[in-house]
Amino acid sequence: PIVLTTLFVLLSGLLLGSRWGLASMGLYLLVGAIGMPVFAGGKGGVPHFFGPTGGYLLGFPLAAWLTGLISERSRGFLIWEIISVIIGSLAIYGLGVPWLKMVTQMPWLKSFLVGMVTFLIGDLVKASVAIILARAVRPILIRQGQSFSL
Repeated sequence: PIVLTTLFVLLSGLLLGSRWGLASMGLYLLVGAIGMPVFAGGKGGVPHFFGPTGGYLLGFPLAAWLTGLISERSRGFLIWEIISVIIGSLAIYGLGVPWLKMVTQMPWLKSFLVGMVTFLIGDLVKASVAIILARAVRPILIRQGQSFSL
């Protein structure tokens, strides 16, 4: 499914930093686990962690943490923010694709094509938007003394 979740996962790392980005994604997963309809398709509940997309869900906190960790050290350099969202996205795929393969019993190539390649262009757009939004919002948060990162 095409959703904006990955945009907000990356944005949480960029704006909140590693610890608060990780915490926000943990809270997101907890809210979804107790049944709130926050997952793709307006769904919620523990079974989603064991379905084909469970690995992607588990990749969200790792992605937010890695994105935040690199972004915190970037000192505002665009190249490091780009690297941070690439690594964050790879973390999501790194947990999501093997999980997809395991749950569906698809061959590796098909899992890779269905679980990653199909989404690369959309995720590139979402990662770009996350960087643009973070660079626009961060100065406002800093002026208001509300930024957890940078």
